[in-house]
Amino acid sequence: MRLTRFTDVALRVLMRLAVVENDDPPTTREVAATMQVPYTHAAKVVAKLQHLGLIEARRGRGGGLSLTGAGRSASIGGLVRELEGPGDVVDCEGAAPCPLRSACRLRGALRQAEEAFYASLDPLTVTELVASPTGPLLIGISSGRPDTG
Repeated sequence: MRLTRFTDVALRVLMRLAVVENDDPPTTREVAATMQVPYTHAAKVVAKLQHLGLIEARRGRGGGLSLTGAGRSASIGGLVRELEGPGDVVDCEGAAPCPLRSACRLRGALRQAEEAFYASLDPLTVTELVASPTGPLLIGISSGRPDTG
């Protein structure tokens, strides 16, 4: 299974915000630059994460992005399910439907594998993803100086 770019960016944005000092919240533009993604893509991700209640975005002087309590404790598996949306790993019913679809066992096996993938992510939270060594590295990247200690 391969995650969409949207889900990948969303997870990285959440991880970045999990290590932010509360007195200096980054803007969407700063997070986009740090994560090396286009601003427009980061803005769409931020809007979705805000809609899900995982981050807060404040405008103006002293504004910026911050992770909510729900964002810190969010299940990675649940979040990936939400962001990836419903659908099968393979498209058996597409423009050229598979001739095996009525008797194929592969589709069910892939569905089980996908659920096992999500289940392995379910116990992980955003906070756990930024435990050392990831958190210090994120802080270093954000400040422009890698923290290797």
